[in-house]
Amino acid sequence: MDYGDSPAEAQFRSGLRAWLAENNPGLPASSTSDEYWAGQAPWHRALYDAGYFGISWPESVGGRGLPSVYDVILDEELAAAGAPPRPSVGYLVQGILRHAGDDVRQRFLPGIVSGRERWCQGFSEPDAGSDLAVLRTRADRDGDDYVINGHKVWTSYSDQADWCLVLARTDQDAPKHKGISAFAVRMDQPGVQQRPLRMINGITREFGEVTFDGARARAVDMVGEPGEGWRLAMTVVSHEREPGELGFVSRYAKAVKELAQLAREDRAAYTEEDLHTLGWALVGTEMLRLHVRRRLSDRLDGITHGPEGSVDKVLMTQVEQQVAHAALKASRVHPDHEEDTWMKMYLYSRAQSVMGGTAQIQRNLIATRILGLPPS
Repeated sequence: MDYGDSPAEAQFRSGLRAWLAENNPGLPASSTSDEYWAGQAPWHRALYDAGYFGISWPESVGGRGLPSVYDVILDEELAAAGAPPRPSVGYLVQGILRHAGDDVRQRFLPGIVSGRERWCQGFSEPDAGSDLAVLRTRADRDGDDYVINGHKVWTSYSDQADWCLVLARTDQDAPKHKGISAFAVRMDQPGVQQRPLRMINGITREFGEVTFDGARARAVDMVGEPGEGWRLAMTVVSHEREPGELGFVSRYAKAVKELAQLAREDRAAYTEEDLHTLGWALVGTEMLRLHVRRRLSDRLDGITHGPEGSVDKVLMTQVEQQVAHAALKASRVHPDHEEDTWMKMYLYSRAQSVMGGTAQIQRNLIATRILGLPPS
C-alpha cells in the first residue's frame, strides 16, 4: 500500500480540511457527554450532505463508491480537526448489503446512509449474555405480518431510532442457530417501548433497553430469508468489531492530541510515569491507525475478513484502555477539566472489553478459528 496521497486523494483531503474548518460542530468526546450523542444525527446528515459519509459504499444505495482509503483520510482529518468521528452505522449497512434482497436494500439503505432515518440494533437480550443464539424474543406469523414479543438491552441509539434491526426466533423447534430471522421493525408503533440506561459515567443517551409487546413487522421487511438471521448477525458483529468500520481511530487520536497538549502546557505536574503512559497511548493509537489501513487495503484487494475481526476488537480494546489510562493520569492533574472529562473517559473504557462480544470470547475465536487450537 502506498501511504502517500495520490493527486485525487490530496485534493479530497484539502477539500475536507477546508470544509471542517467551517463546519466542525465542536462536540465533546463521545464517551463523556450526552450532548455528543444528541448531536449524532445532525452531524451524520452534515457529513453526508457535504459528500463525506458513505464514501466507500455503493452508489446504488447512496454512497460514493470510492476506495476505502478515503475513509482512512476522513478519519485522519476528523482527528486532526478535533471533530467527532463519523457515526457508526457501517456494520448495519454491511449486514443488509450482504444478506437482504434488492428490494429491501433499496427500501432501507439510502435512508441509513444519508442519516435521514436512524436505526438501532436489537440483538442483545437480558438473559442471553454473550451467547446471542439463546435469544428468547420471538416472531410469529400473522397474515402479512409477524408479531414480535421480547426484550432487548444495550441497544445503541434506541432513543432516537426510527427503525430497529431485530433478531427474533421464528422457528421454536429448530436448533438454536437455525430458527432465528431478522426484521426491520418500526420503533414508533404501539407495542414498542424504550427507556434509557444510565452508564457509570452518567451518560443516558447512548444505550437503552427496548421491549416488544405485540409489535408488528411486515413480512416483506424481513432482512434475508427465514431462519437466516444468525448468518446476518455474524456479518454485522464481525464488522461491528472492526475499528475501520467504526471510525474509532479518530476518536482515540483526538483524545491523545488533547492529552498531549495538556501535558505540554503543564509539564511540571506530570511524572515520568504519566508521560510514559501517554507515550504508549500515542504508540497504540498509531499502531491501530496503521492496522486499519492494512485492513482497508485488503478490502481493495477483494479480501473479506471473518474471524480476523476478533483480532481487531482485541486490539481496539487495548488501545482504548491505553488512552483511558493516560486520561486517568490527566484527571489527577486537571480534576476540574471540562466536568472531569478524563475520568468519565476512563470509566467508559472499562466496558470496551465487554461490548460487542467479551474479550474472552474474542480470544477463544482467535484460538480456535484462526490459530486452529482445540476448544478449552
